Amino acid sequence: MEFGVASSRVFNACQFSCLCPSPRKFRTPADLLSLSPRLRPLNASFPLSTPVSRRYCTCKATLKETNASVAKVRNVAANDFELSSLTALSPLDGRYWRKVKDLAPYTSEYGLIYFRVLVEVKWLLKLSRIPEITEVPSFSEEAQLYLEGLINGFSMNDALEIKTIEKVTNHDVKAVEYFLKQKCQSDPEIAKVLEFFHFACTSEDVNNLAHALMLKEAMKTVVFPVMDELVKAICNVAKDNAHIPMLSRTHGQPASPTTLGKEMAVFAVRLSRERRDISQIEIMGKFAGAVGNYNAHLAAYPDVKWPQIAEEFVKSLGLSFNPYITQIETHDYMAKLFHAIIQFNNILVDFDRDVWGYISLGYFKQITKAGEIGSSTMPHKVNPIDFENSEGNLGVANGGLSHLSMKLPISRWQRDLTDSTVLRNMGVGLGHSILAYKSTLQGMAKLLVNEDRLSEDLNHSWEVLAEPIQTVMRRYGVPEPYEKLKELTRGRAVTKESITEFIEGLALPEEAKINLLKLTPHTYVGAAVELGRTVDMAVKELKLIIGVE
Repeated sequence: MEFGVASSRVFNACQFSCLCPSPRKFRTPADLLSLSPRLRPLNASFPLSTPVSRRYCTCKATLKETNASVAKVRNVAANDFELSSLTALSPLDGRYWRKVKDLAPYTSEYGLIYFRVLVEVKWLLKLSRIPEITEVPSFSEEAQLYLEGLINGFSMNDALEIKTIEKVTNHDVKAVEYFLKQKCQSDPEIAKVLEFFHFACTSEDVNNLAHALMLKEAMKTVVFPVMDELVKAICNVAKDNAHIPMLSRTHGQPASPTTLGKEMAVFAVRLSRERRDISQIEIMGKFAGAVGNYNAHLAAYPDVKWPQIAEEFVKSLGLSFNPYITQIETHDYMAKLFHAIIQFNNILVDFDRDVWGYISLGYFKQITKAGEIGSSTMPHKVNPIDFENSEGNLGVANGGLSHLSMKLPISRWQRDLTDSTVLRNMGVGLGHSILAYKSTLQGMAKLLVNEDRLSEDLNHSWEVLAEPIQTVMRRYGVPEPYEKLKELTRGRAVTKESITEFIEGLALPEEAKINLLKLTPHTYVGAAVELGRTVDMAVKELKLIIGVE
């Protein structure tokens, strides 16, 4: 039996027939139609005299038919479903890995472990420079180089070793501490102070700094460069097409002409402004112990100015210091950052949809690639798939980032653990964003402007000159200018000839008439050409604010 929902390769539609209320008696077509449309047979050609109950599979028959298939899937899962590009649950780690893998060193489990190691080692080095902590004397140059080497030489094997330790400890941060103690036992100088690894720290002291560094490096190294490439590409389209007139559309209807370049420039400046705002968000960290009060620190060394030490340490990592916290850094900066990225993404959705629409209108052609297929059944199709892919991934990205930004600032009392699992998904939102940015760039590389098609629409839209005519009429005191143009143009076919005749009959100074008669839908573009040509200046001003060349 076929149902009105698609069946999977293994779990065919018959298998789900238990959803049919088989204990119920169906005697008439009306009874059948009372079912949800998803449960009705697609084939409605059976005789109405046939008892309805005979047109449905029973649960018993379904299970019998599919037992073999289910068993086969279980065997495959047990033997062959190791993690690979084909078995990854997230398409970021499978189908799209090549496009997002640059994020992996920063937002993956490996990245989290690496930055934890960095924080633990840097903290031990900081303790060795505090005179009051005599138990950790200043390290020799050799010992310092050894400790720095644990960071600079950190490898995938090191991360795997920490994961092995975690299997025993069932605690990821403690596993890092034990790993470092094992690594440093061979150095006689460091071996004397092994218990000062993770000194006075709660796990969240290490984690919050690690997450902050993950974000900082991912944004600086991966996200910002792609954002900048995207803005630059849109700027180039704006400048190259600043002079090409285009019919505007407001409410989907013909409106005052613009230029293709100016409309692209709008998006370049909007995205640049969001890029600036994102870069100005302070990435923050805390290092104040179990509930944010330096309780353990002061119990061990009451004479040390721990708030000052913590601030120095956090700032030494290139982060801003947050002194007022609970066990966790409050994550307010993360919420602000993710909201700002969502807004950047929203603007790009707007861009994707506009370009999609221009392609649909024929304003852009798309460069075809030998061997590519647009439709499995319609050979002529060249679909705007890159812009559609971008829009879809921006939606997925914003969904994840929205949850992060709304959930992370909320934590029960001095801390609950709900942020821990959520923070592991930072790379998901950023990954889908990067994938979207690259898809848009890929789509833009295929675009060719179709000037003939742009010109054709303008030639058929002389009614758009109603605006300048009635505005000039207002200047020279012609009564009821708007109403006169409304009578001429609203719901009527307007041609060059009818516009010319109307202008010539106006009581206007001769110079004003001549200027109006010179106007065409192609030339009535206001300052659009200049706005398109100078977009670089607007974007550069925004970049100067954030110190980007």
